[in-house]
Amino acid sequence: MPGNIKIRRALDLNWPRVRREFPHYWQLMRFDRPIGILLLLWPTLWALWLAADGFPKPHLLVIFVLGVALMRAAGCVINDFADRKVDGSVKRTRQRPLVTGKVSSRAALWLFAGLCLASFGLVLFTNRLTILLSLVAVAVAFCYPFMKRYTHLPQLVLGVAFSWGIPMAFAAQSGTVRPEAWLVFTLAVVWTVAYDTFYAMVDRDDDLRIGVKSTAILFGDMDRVITATLQAIVVLALVLTGQRFGLGWIYDLSLVAVMALFVYQQFLISGRDRDQCFKAFLNNNWVGFAVFLGIALDLALLR
Repeated sequence: MPGNIKIRRALDLNWPRVRREFPHYWQLMRFDRPIGILLLLWPTLWALWLAADGFPKPHLLVIFVLGVALMRAAGCVINDFADRKVDGSVKRTRQRPLVTGKVSSRAALWLFAGLCLASFGLVLFTNRLTILLSLVAVAVAFCYPFMKRYTHLPQLVLGVAFSWGIPMAFAAQSGTVRPEAWLVFTLAVVWTVAYDTFYAMVDRDDDLRIGVKSTAILFGDMDRVITATLQAIVVLALVLTGQRFGLGWIYDLSLVAVMALFVYQQFLISGRDRDQCFKAFLNNNWVGFAVFLGIALDLALLR
């Protein structure tokens, strides 16, 4: 009898409190800003379509879309936990739930663990290789937020985290990670470094003041030249990807769109204005979409 009472009390949630606090957890997981989900999702979708040589297995598509959303949320939670003592000094982040005290550090860690477990539960419906690769994904997602204290290249670690869905997608769809998959992985990493440098340019002044490291600080006055060079490398890698996977003229048209978008982004950051740099960062959603559309239509219509 006492045990049943304890169980009932545990299940008796304070629903008014849940409704009151839910928006803060939603904000902590960044579900109110889906751009991160999209930037993480596009390379994963590229890989699923390329690995399947067309439309992937439906259950894998569901698993990876949900997994991307959950792991991006987990990454945001652990990022805010790592930055909880410095975000208050940055204009863009001073209203985050862990800074304002609307979510506790302990609750954030439990939420991070729950999101990772939910993502891992999805991966269990794939195969052994994909499960093993998923362990790397969790480790990188956990380590990334702390890198900005030790290296000026946290964007490189983020690139690995955001691109790790590529080998996982190949493993899940075909049971192996073919060599060409690592070409796609590399171009996605370089692309991430470029667009996250735009994002870091928004906070560069604040980061310099509080001692947080980034590629925007490392590149300094060469930021425009280096990001343009990285984007040129991405275009070259996309051309090689098209050749390796036998893609045709529809895919080539998508690369023209990508180049136009990259030129536009360089125009946006030319004055290094915060709002324009952030706009350039957001514009990369269309880059990911253009590549996906080129891959999907090419495989659907020209095979």
